[in-house]
Amino acid sequence: MPTPAPTPAPSSTACSLTARKQWALAQLNEWYLFPDLLAGSTDPAPFTNLDDYVDALVAPARAQQRDRYFTYVRSIAEENAFYANGTSAGLGIQLQAYSNPALVVVDAYEGAPGLAAGLDRGTEILAIGSTTGNLRTIGDLVGSGGWNAVYDALGPDTQGTTRVLQIRQPNSSVSTVSVTKRAFDIPPVSSRFGSRIIDNGGQKVGYINLRTFVTTADRSLREAFASFKAEGVTQIIVDLRYNGGGLISVANLFSELLNAQRGGQVLSYAMYRPSKASQNVTNVIGTQPQAIAATKVAFIGTDWTASASELVINAQRPFLGADVALIGSNTYGKPVGQIALDRPECDDRLRAVAIETENSAHEGGYYTGLASRMAVTCQANDDVLRPLGDPQEESIRTALNFLAGRSCTPIQTTASARQANTGRTAPPLLDPAKANAAQREVPGLF
Repeated sequence: MPTPAPTPAPSSTACSLTARKQWALAQLNEWYLFPDLLAGSTDPAPFTNLDDYVDALVAPARAQQRDRYFTYVRSIAEENAFYANGTSAGLGIQLQAYSNPALVVVDAYEGAPGLAAGLDRGTEILAIGSTTGNLRTIGDLVGSGGWNAVYDALGPDTQGTTRVLQIRQPNSSVSTVSVTKRAFDIPPVSSRFGSRIIDNGGQKVGYINLRTFVTTADRSLREAFASFKAEGVTQIIVDLRYNGGGLISVANLFSELLNAQRGGQVLSYAMYRPSKASQNVTNVIGTQPQAIAATKVAFIGTDWTASASELVINAQRPFLGADVALIGSNTYGKPVGQIALDRPECDDRLRAVAIETENSAHEGGYYTGLASRMAVTCQANDDVLRPLGDPQEESIRTALNFLAGRSCTPIQTTASARQANTGRTAPPLLDPAKANAAQREVPGLF
């Protein structure tokens, strides 16, 4: 699938930087959830691009941890392509950065160039170059320029960019491969491990790993839950450990598939600023033919689990109480949602924080993550040397223990590890400072 191009082409008059700044300010003045935390008097003149100006406008909210890079401007065409099909361009892998330093693949997408070249979960990238003659080790790159040097070495996410990688597999074999970036679609539920039924001491447990909340997840989620329903499954592991969010509509569907017995009940609330209260929405649980009546749910999360992922977790708290748990480490902490404010003639989409989300008990405000709000949490590591979906992988094993009624060690931190460097049980995913549309919802994507 070709990389989408902006349409229509931007008008040089209507889309001057000055005009775009004026438009962004007007939109934020009208819609921003925290109007008292908007630096509207900021002089726009010194800013040479729209992103930096928008960052300056929302800086007061960011300082209070209310808007941590949730408000931004992106290409309409690029974002539409991602949310419709999970379309991006690159290698089609997620990368995790270790402090020693090391760079390890934590997931690889079916149909993308990375997996085809032998890059999969647990593969370590030892060196990067544009040819075999200029390979540089990860240690050398980080030592000379930090992780930014690694981003640069991986090259732009444009089709046709080729990189030579020296890699080491979990079995210790080392090889050199050449990979050319191209457009690919992220399968929201993996065909290899994304959905399965696990025997947990005679109890059937459904396992579902959702990579991102995009439109194409609808069919995959329905198919997975139809198989769970056919087998009489009522205990579920929902693996959202690398899921940075996406469409609220898909999050609502996910919750409906877990709550067959609660059709017609309130699921959640979406609330705007007082001046836009007429826009407030009460989400009610719809009836889905594939839905199950979940009695116990274990959510696997990390500090990269954010937004729509947290919305699904938070929604289950009033329904299940101590029969829902967070497994792994604390979540990111994003109890707000963005709306899309478009200026098509410039291919500009302003994603502005405009919605506060709460569950049916009006519980929200989890800006420091969900761990402190859950009745039960169980700390666990992300064992990248075992495949996702493997019952022996530490987070999944811990989830199975919770479902079986066994005790666990609670998550120790009350703040997301991306806000405070305490309590981390996993290293960070590789996270560029200026993430594209896909990287925002799929952290570590390259």
